[in-house]
Amino acid sequence: MVIQILPPEVASQIAAGEVVERPASVVKELVENALDASATQITVRCLSAGKKLIEVSDDGDGMTVEDLPLAVQRHATSKIRCAQDLWRIRTLGFRGEALASIASVARLTIKTRARQAEVGYQLAVDGGAPATLQAIGIPHGTTVQVEDLFFNVPARLKFLKSELTERNRIESVVIDYALAFSHVRFQLWQENRLSFTSSGNGERREILANNLGVEDAQQLIEVDYEESDLRLLGLISPPGLTRSNRREIHLYVNHRPVQDSMLTSAVLQAYHTLIMVGRFPLVWLFIEIQPEKVDVNVHPAKAEVRFVDPNRVFSALQHAIRRSLIAGTRLMAIPTPAVWQPPFDEIQSPRAVVQPEAIPQSPSETPQAVGLPKFEPRVPLLRWIGQVANTYIIAEGPDGLYLIDQHAAHERVLFERFLRQSQTSIPSQKLLHPGLITLSSTQARLLEEQIPILNRLGFEIVPFGVNTYQVRALPTVFSGVDGEVAVRATIDEFEENEEPLQRETEKRLIARICKRVAVKAGQSLSPDEQKALLQELENCQSPRTCPHGRPTMIHLSVDLLERQFGRRGAI
Repeated sequence: MVIQILPPEVASQIAAGEVVERPASVVKELVENALDASATQITVRCLSAGKKLIEVSDDGDGMTVEDLPLAVQRHATSKIRCAQDLWRIRTLGFRGEALASIASVARLTIKTRARQAEVGYQLAVDGGAPATLQAIGIPHGTTVQVEDLFFNVPARLKFLKSELTERNRIESVVIDYALAFSHVRFQLWQENRLSFTSSGNGERREILANNLGVEDAQQLIEVDYEESDLRLLGLISPPGLTRSNRREIHLYVNHRPVQDSMLTSAVLQAYHTLIMVGRFPLVWLFIEIQPEKVDVNVHPAKAEVRFVDPNRVFSALQHAIRRSLIAGTRLMAIPTPAVWQPPFDEIQSPRAVVQPEAIPQSPSETPQAVGLPKFEPRVPLLRWIGQVANTYIIAEGPDGLYLIDQHAAHERVLFERFLRQSQTSIPSQKLLHPGLITLSSTQARLLEEQIPILNRLGFEIVPFGVNTYQVRALPTVFSGVDGEVAVRATIDEFEENEEPLQRETEKRLIARICKRVAVKAGQSLSPDEQKALLQELENCQSPRTCPHGRPTMIHLSVDLLERQFGRRGAI
């Protein structure tokens, strides 16, 4: 094979693949440029999840007419001058690749005016083609428009995720920098709708309240730790507030969002023995260290760093979090167990207008009619005995003992009742006092996609302001349930297996809601309530598992009991 020099446009597109991976990568690079230009206000606008348009406007220093043409050339930067500068980087950008890479895979337009200039200038670059420059009148600052991303490399478009996923990635980038630069005001508009905003008042907890909700944000514990030239600031969750994955562990080094397995390990070590295995904390931790002691020139995306003394940073991070957790965690009084009022009894909810209807017993409610499995063995008639740990119901059958998980059993009962009703017209009840739900912008988008389905299932949910919704009615099967709890169940993270229901959206939503509103483990039930739950479970078509596949009961046969007591030899 003959070796040859690649054409400049091909080399640029290869280089762009390292920097511009997706629309969120473009937003990241442009926001970093705006912050390096001392902007106090940054506005991001996106259409079609950034594929059609990404526009980032700032009120920063702007560029002169001499610098503007250089800005779109590769390896042109105002941040460094020599190799030694790579070890004292105090800006977010420094490689001089971002604008050139973006210009090679999109239609790029830059409008800018320096603070002291009387006129601004516009530069247009079309897929790396020669730029055109003209004078325009604009306020000081810079606006960068990126249109038709990947129009000349369509294969890249095939690797993008759904528009919802790409929009969420963009929002995550903006929130990251809004937290890192909390004194800068940010606005994010997606599809001509305000998706995120921050006031720029320096309050990180306020920003997180918009993203997490006020209740969770109020629980966060402050971290403020300093030793010699290393300082750690941030907010962390108490042991009782966790997630099922690591996605809410956010780390920043000198205001730069980073991904570092060593730092993440330090966080998890600090929480060791304080949270359950398989659960992860919520962390926003900002590390401030001398630039000479950290290398940010590890990867073109600048998301990885290396420390001169990693062990010291690890120890400081672990110590700071552990100390803050001990200082911030308060002993809470043990609450009195709640009294369960099951939706399938005859109790009238004070918020309900109509009485819940009894389960109809028409011939149309066969397993085939409601889509329930026919092969699962039914349970025999059970005689109630008692309850253990306010969690498990003990019952006797003709062939031994049964231990029933009251939460999983109630999930199954609610799920099958809902499915039976969904085959005809789901009875709905108006609420005397409609509930209001305020969500993060990401949650609001998820809910909006599901509102038509939920309304078809007997809910009545209507928009009621920015990221706020009013719950006016619930299906009668959820009589007495808090409407906010039921609706939030459809958008919150879920920790159980949903694979059996993955392709059935309605059933998946119903199963999620049933899990949230079902009687909880540790919840005290009266003997009559326990007996009612047993009877309902006996009548289910699939009584032995909850909708997510977890067992509702354990059977201890008479034979097993006799062997345990040595009546039939050892096991």
